[in-house]
Amino acid sequence: MTSASVLALLGLASFSVYQGTPPRDQVVLGVMLQGLSQLHYQPEKLDDLFSQRVYDLYLKRIDVNKQLLLAPEVAALQPYQTKIDDELRGGTHEFLDVTSALLSKRTLEIQALYRQILAQPFDFSVQESWETDPTKATYAATPAEQREQWRKMLKYQTLARMSEMMDDEAKKKDKPLASTKAGASPVTTSDPIRTPAQLEAEARKRVLKYYDDAFADRLQLDANDRLADFANAIANTYDPHTDYFAPIVRENFDIEMSGRLEGTGALLQEDEGHLKVADIVAGSASARQGDLKVGDIILRVAQGAAEPVSVEGMRFDKAVKLIRGPKGTEVRLTVRKPDGATVVIPIIRDIVVKEETYAQSAIIKQNGRNFGYIHLPGFYADFSGKGGRNSATDVKAELAKLSKENVAGVVLDLRYNGGGSLRDAVDMSGLFVPSGPMVQVKTNRGKPSVVADEDPQVQYAGPLVVLVNKYSASASEILAAAMQDYRRAIIMGGTTYGKGTVQQIIDLDNAVSPEVAALKPLGSVKLTIQKFYRVNGGSTQFKGVVPDITLPDVLTSYAKGEQQADYPLQWDEIAPATYQPVNSVQALDKLRAASAARVATSPGFRLINEAAQRATEQRKQTNLSLNLAAYRAQQQQARDINKLNTTAQNAITALDVALPMSDAAVAKTDSAVAKRTTRFLKPLRKDAVLAEAVAVIGDELK
Repeated sequence: MTSASVLALLGLASFSVYQGTPPRDQVVLGVMLQGLSQLHYQPEKLDDLFSQRVYDLYLKRIDVNKQLLLAPEVAALQPYQTKIDDELRGGTHEFLDVTSALLSKRTLEIQALYRQILAQPFDFSVQESWETDPTKATYAATPAEQREQWRKMLKYQTLARMSEMMDDEAKKKDKPLASTKAGASPVTTSDPIRTPAQLEAEARKRVLKYYDDAFADRLQLDANDRLADFANAIANTYDPHTDYFAPIVRENFDIEMSGRLEGTGALLQEDEGHLKVADIVAGSASARQGDLKVGDIILRVAQGAAEPVSVEGMRFDKAVKLIRGPKGTEVRLTVRKPDGATVVIPIIRDIVVKEETYAQSAIIKQNGRNFGYIHLPGFYADFSGKGGRNSATDVKAELAKLSKENVAGVVLDLRYNGGGSLRDAVDMSGLFVPSGPMVQVKTNRGKPSVVADEDPQVQYAGPLVVLVNKYSASASEILAAAMQDYRRAIIMGGTTYGKGTVQQIIDLDNAVSPEVAALKPLGSVKLTIQKFYRVNGGSTQFKGVVPDITLPDVLTSYAKGEQQADYPLQWDEIAPATYQPVNSVQALDKLRAASAARVATSPGFRLINEAAQRATEQRKQTNLSLNLAAYRAQQQQARDINKLNTTAQNAITALDVALPMSDAAVAKTDSAVAKRTTRFLKPLRKDAVLAEAVAVIGDELK
């Protein structure tokens, strides 16, 4: 029986007591919970402990910095700590209703509060400070105490903006204007230098606008938004990767996983309450139509010949949803041009491809040799079956390009790769080793199963380094672990995130009986159904993959992994699979020692280590001064350090990086590809970790 049919039966049983259509919130919560209890890898009991977990997580989510609610209000909510499970079993949600009403009330009150505070100038000569660490924050006991908390926070934000404007003013003082006559003496700018009082007033105005925009979004939250937040908090108590997706969130998730969407190809942003065109994707429907330009303001949206809907003041996500739509359909955008003209632009939607989300390769030339580099931002796949791309196929194509360049070794970069398709991770592993098991998968019932690469062909058999860091997760960890267990590649960088679980998405619309069809769309639930294990038997869950060669990294000094998430599943191990290591990696201890010696004397890694130490010290300083002079001195110190960093960075020997010949030919004739190529190659030239990976391959070849 499929997951959907299991849920459908559960749904029919759940709502049989109703005459007519039950409430939508009860349908969403009821079907989601029954699905979780049946299908999740480690189902939770709906008891008081479960209730406490939901209560704690939801309260943390709705008031992250303890800025909205007062201590007496939180105390009044405490009886719900052990009642949420009873409410969910009984089909009620009083806790959600009470907190929603309280949040609506407090949002209006806090809006009035910050506006009152920002109506008066701040005195930055006073010696006082503000605690920025939310873990040290406490709920204010009284409105007066809460006002003081907000005053300090708003004062700090105004201080930061005022300091930035003071820097801009200093640059204006001696800035010459372009002369209109040859040989004429340069004249200084005629813009008046603003006084500190004027700068302070302007800074407060900017902070006010920021909060007015943020609170305008808060005040547009409706019952469905609150329900989605509550449902997601419930799901997240099972584990960090079990989520409830409202319909628009599911759509965005699919786009992220596939690297493509159906729409106009206009990249949008909020700008002073307006929906503004920030960029046009090359080759998209908007680019081909030609009338929509960067800087245009979208006023109204019509689906074909239907009546236009105003998007002025509409929440960003809802406005974007109106503009997106299936390939081949028409959307008519009423647009205000920068010159004030208003025009209607009809666009036939099409597939929009986000090229930056796909695998790319480069050639690194060093000591008379070519080394290959592949950047893989994610294990993307076309889960919707609409003819999209798959990462394993793309990496195979990139390896073919590199082989034509006679590369002496390949670096596969999985840094910042958060994972994706499990099947692609297995297929991609098979590009480097003969057929065999790549990962073991276990449900909460039965024996583990082996997921193997069945293709005996090896696409690339030469020296291989896989780069990882704390942001490498899930499918990245599967591939890295397989390469490590098979002794096929050297894993370099930092310990990975530690996500060793597999998720499945269930569309709740397919899991309910026809009698509630009028309530659709209900959203989806992404739930953890399996854990995966290395072929050596250990799990990557919680602990991650420890690299063979560890390299300094600024981010690993503070990046959080699975261990720091709320309610993670724990590490365990099972029996190893039957597999035969290829033992491509030899003399690992010797390679590790040679790398450590280089890193110890490397200007690039010295810079990274110093930056990591400074970042660690800076994170400890959470109590910040609200005195202008002290703040400015701290900022100047940071600028001085940044200059030293820039000087040191520039002193690093740049790698000789270029595109494979086939890609270089395309870039010469396509300006959009050329721009994308420049963005891709530039950071690689000064990448100390990449340089060390190439050096390690060089050591292997000796």
